[in-house]
Amino acid sequence: MFNEHLGKFWPNMCGTSLEPHKEKLKAVTELVIEQINQGDLSRWVDAYQQLPDIEKAQVVTGANAVTIDIPDQTCDKASIDSSMRRLIPWRKGPFQIADTYIDAEWRSDFKWQRLSKALPDLNNRIVLDVGCGNGYYMFRMAEHQPRVLIGVEPGLLQNVQFWAVEKYAQTYAAVLPLKVQDLPADMACFDVVFSMGILYHRKSPMAHLEQLKSLLAKEGILVLETLVVDGDELTCLVPNGRYAQMRNVWFLPSVPMLCGWLKKIGFKNIHVIDESLTSVEEQRTTQWMKFHSLSEFLTADHKQTIEGYSPPKRAIISCRK
Repeated sequence: MFNEHLGKFWPNMCGTSLEPHKEKLKAVTELVIEQINQGDLSRWVDAYQQLPDIEKAQVVTGANAVTIDIPDQTCDKASIDSSMRRLIPWRKGPFQIADTYIDAEWRSDFKWQRLSKALPDLNNRIVLDVGCGNGYYMFRMAEHQPRVLIGVEPGLLQNVQFWAVEKYAQTYAAVLPLKVQDLPADMACFDVVFSMGILYHRKSPMAHLEQLKSLLAKEGILVLETLVVDGDELTCLVPNGRYAQMRNVWFLPSVPMLCGWLKKIGFKNIHVIDESLTSVEEQRTTQWMKFHSLSEFLTADHKQTIEGYSPPKRAIISCRK
């Protein structure tokens, strides 16, 4: 199913800076696909395959949800709702597909609105979204008409969720079921690379930043979003155990320290776009993600995580290679 879905995408690389890397990237992707062993995958693919084919779906630009309008007479909209619910939990959103409003755990539109204050020019650009999840931000990026738009996401449920939305959005983007570490080492061809919500999951944040730089073309732009803490250029939190119930959180630098990392690696034009505390309105339990969420990971007054650390604060930074 992965190869069938991606088969329509590979030709998009022809005539771009990605073309010299197409066969190597395709080979890496096919190798990962061959090694997939996920018991729930067949159930998720079946849900996707039960989605009705529609010729007249239309993406409607909106401030909040990625919205796809489908004429009433086109299909049984209940079947769309049923299939989308079989792909629960939805972590990123919201999406409005026909009559179905997918109220995901994250109000990802909040972050997109913050990012939009200084969004790089994406028109006709080669764009990569690292750890893209189900592609909510990619659908937002697609509104700006990049030449090629690629996401990498090892989570298989998120890949299928992307297929389900893209079936009607028809962005001609692609999500590859890869980790960023799987990408070929010599791909210095992206005009813009987004890495949002990834850095703090890396045992070696400097190595992650170095790899992101290696993926950028000359003068390419990195958009980095990550958890941070208050402090000066010497401040960095290394949680002892979990942070807000997340197991794999390694380094939470202050914004001055993070900017220092970027400068040391060789980035220039470093610009802090936004710093914001994550609210329980932005990340919460919903009918589309019924597990515990941020409110259960904070103290009652929301002033600390349940482990006693400062509450989640996120920064968005752009810089140039």
